[in-house]
Amino acid sequence: MEQDHMQTLQDAHSEFNRHNFDKAEELYTKFILSCGQTGKCDPGDLAVAFNNRGQIKYFRVDFYEAMEDYTCSIEANRLFEVPFYNRGLIRYRLGRFFEEAKTDFQKALELNCNFEDAKLSLQQTILAHESKINRGY
Repeated sequence: MEQDHMQTLQDAHSEFNRHNFDKAEELYTKFILSCGQTGKCDPGDLAVAFNNRGQIKYFRVDFYEAMEDYTCSIEANRLFEVPFYNRGLIRYRLGRFFEEAKTDFQKALELNCNFEDAKLSLQQTILAHESKINRGY
């Protein structure tokens, strides 16, 4: 059972890396559901599965569903900086969640101070938020 479970995750990663996103999403979902049923998942593996499934949803422009998966990834492993960054990007791009985006980017940087994309995105978010305020929005 455990071997099948981990094979599902490895297969999902392989499909994701091949850009076979429909199949990867199906396999990540299977892995996530299996984790919920058995309760025997490494939090890091579960966090990666949720994060990567969130990426697939992001690519489809299903931003709110992607944010849900990023949030689940964070709940599975609060030390994984990538879903904080990914959720922050969506919040920034939606243009009305600048404070939340800023908080996500700051958390990503707290976890990994060398995360250059998070540094740049944090700066961009601060500037965009200030600009929006200055325009009276």
